[in-house]
Amino acid sequence: MRLGGPVFYNGREPEELALAHVKKGYKAALCPDYLTIDRPDEIEAFRESFSRHDIVIAEVGAWCNPLSPDKDEARRNIEYIIDRLRLADALKARTCVNIVGTRYKNNWFGPSRECYEPEFFRQAVETVRYIVDTVKPKHTKYSLEMMPYCFLDSPEEYIRFLEAVDRKEVGIHLDLCNCINNPRLLYSNTEFIRYSFEILGKDILSIHLKDIRLNPDLTTVYLEEVIIGTGEFDYMTLMEEIAKLAEDVPCILEHLSTEEEYDKAAECVRFYAGKAGMKL
Repeated sequence: MRLGGPVFYNGREPEELALAHVKKGYKAALCPDYLTIDRPDEIEAFRESFSRHDIVIAEVGAWCNPLSPDKDEARRNIEYIIDRLRLADALKARTCVNIVGTRYKNNWFGPSRECYEPEFFRQAVETVRYIVDTVKPKHTKYSLEMMPYCFLDSPEEYIRFLEAVDRKEVGIHLDLCNCINNPRLLYSNTEFIRYSFEILGKDILSIHLKDIRLNPDLTTVYLEEVIIGTGEFDYMTLMEEIAKLAEDVPCILEHLSTEEEYDKAAECVRFYAGKAGMKL
């Protein structure tokens, strides 16, 4: 397992950014937002610095909505994803990751009834095929993040989607907290973690690490992300399952607000990883 996360470095010097990861004890990194495919010299410098310090580039984010109901927006977003996948390939990142998309109009990730319809599934398959067939990546793969209110919300659906896409350039990004969309699943997350790794483990490219809890003060279900170790996600089991993976998979901390919170989350992950007998 290679742990990584934000390092709160605001410059653009590749060596300094790599050293900021070294200082945190991270062996995996995210591609910075400022890096683009049209800057080959900067890409090469970034890749060389991180390789020199044995830091894997875990993922290039392509966070946008390729299935927007606005056709012009969808077209622009697909072109953006293609550029990000090309960047990931140039960097030899483990994956370029995005969501499937949504028909929701007010943001790029929200819920919509149409996200569960057969036609949406068909368009999602065609869009992913178009993206990878256009780029034909050789050093990376495209992956999709599971979401709590989309058809891609479980290991079974991920397998169904991969089989439908039928492209070796597409793999699995794992964020199991995003699958927790009801209390029953939250309270049985230990079994859910084991089951997910049983059927997805061999194809996992990268993993997001966070924690989740059920807010007890409301009468309707409200699940919220919290600092790792303060929620109800079974990190002991998660680390045990990650330790079984054949590859040295990058695992990225996310969705926290401050450097101190990330430090606390990293400390907690290292604690459970040590108990699981895992070397970071």
